[in-house]
Amino acid sequence: MREMNFQKLGLILGPVLFSVIYFMEELTGLADAPRAVLAVTAWVAIWWISEAMPIPATSLLPVFLLPLTGGTDQETATMAYGDPIVFMYMGGFIIALAIEKWNLHKRIAMLIIALIGKSCSRIILAVGVATAVLSMWISNAATALMMLPIALALTTEIKEKELLDEDSFHNFSKGLLLTVAYSASIGGLATIVGSVPNAALVAVANNMLDVEITFSDWFVFGLVVTILLMTFMYFYITKVQFKIAQDKNISSDFAREQLKELGAMSREEKYVLAIFFIVGFMWIFGGLLPWSLSDTTISIFGASAMFLIPSSKGGRILEWPDMKNLSWGLLLLFGGGLSLAAAFEDSGLTSWFGELLTNLEQFNYFYIVVILTVTILFMTEIMSNTAISNMLMPISVGLAAGIGVEPYGIMAIVALASSCAFMLPISTPPNAAVFGSGELKINDMIKTGFWLNVFSVVVIVLVVYLLQPVLLSF
Repeated sequence: MREMNFQKLGLILGPVLFSVIYFMEELTGLADAPRAVLAVTAWVAIWWISEAMPIPATSLLPVFLLPLTGGTDQETATMAYGDPIVFMYMGGFIIALAIEKWNLHKRIAMLIIALIGKSCSRIILAVGVATAVLSMWISNAATALMMLPIALALTTEIKEKELLDEDSFHNFSKGLLLTVAYSASIGGLATIVGSVPNAALVAVANNMLDVEITFSDWFVFGLVVTILLMTFMYFYITKVQFKIAQDKNISSDFAREQLKELGAMSREEKYVLAIFFIVGFMWIFGGLLPWSLSDTTISIFGASAMFLIPSSKGGRILEWPDMKNLSWGLLLLFGGGLSLAAAFEDSGLTSWFGELLTNLEQFNYFYIVVILTVTILFMTEIMSNTAISNMLMPISVGLAAGIGVEPYGIMAIVALASSCAFMLPISTPPNAAVFGSGELKINDMIKTGFWLNVFSVVVIVLVVYLLQPVLLSF
């Protein structure tokens, strides 16, 4: 009921806010074009946040609202939906479809558990590592949904064999489920295909700054954040919040039995794994090759190969009907955010934000980094990270100009902080997935997530302040 009321409020508030900004010229003092872009952005943002209309459908509003209001021309508004970053993400989704179709993700996860898991804490570590690695390449929602049945099966196995006392078992099951949720979000921070805000950063940098941030550029930077957060999360969950007093040796036979059921790797799995490694290798080390290939070219190459290689079971590794499972809505969401970003630049609205924020020059850059990180991170607990990144990424360029610093640090804060939502079930799909298992209370997630949020602020601030000028500067 509360959700429906929020949607109804958003449905009305979006057009109202648009009308106030668009028709009351004296409110902003902006010229017609930038005022139109600001008004359209407000409308779209309210509907994104409230989900008054399905988010992908809302992402189509800029196509007609921007030209209709004079914010920008039709070509600028629509070309963003065909941006190279959209196709790069599409290629990543298609490769993920192949991984899921042939159960390669399950084999990878079980192998890691079989190799690492010999006690409750090590099983949690194994599941966390498997989830984070998968999430670097597959959406956090898909990763969590893949790993959740595995985590539940592990808890069932341990419960049935009575390997732990009641208190230790509850701590183990809660810690394991939260590890799945949090690792799915943290792993995606490391790559530009693992997180929507990361990809939005790359796209905005390309469109507004004419700078190409490659897969390897971001990976070197983002992996530091992922490793630090994963390390803290593991030790906090297993040694503090859900300490398992009876953490004795536990057989990893469950994972080995699952691997035995899967049998030897099929030809299809081998093909998918080979393409996966080739694409990953070229994304990371493409800059060292004698020829220049963009990340989009590499991604689409890998995706196309899936439709070309024959399957021993007839047909190809992927058939066109498999594409019905592609996240088409997310691609539209990208397009909508990039369309607004293009209109920001074309209309001069970015410069206006820069001028508006010049007063921040009097503050120390470090304090600005802290305030922005805290604000965005706790905003994303109740708002979609995609909506936040789409709204704030173009603005971050203007903010950086206003305070006289390179934009990449501010943009990195938006990308990283908007993906670190650990306190509430509604914050991210992985949180919602594990909470829906019925094994967790909301207080379990709030208590654990709060301290993970606090540590995330510390890590993001320090990495952006100290390492961004070295690892992510152009």
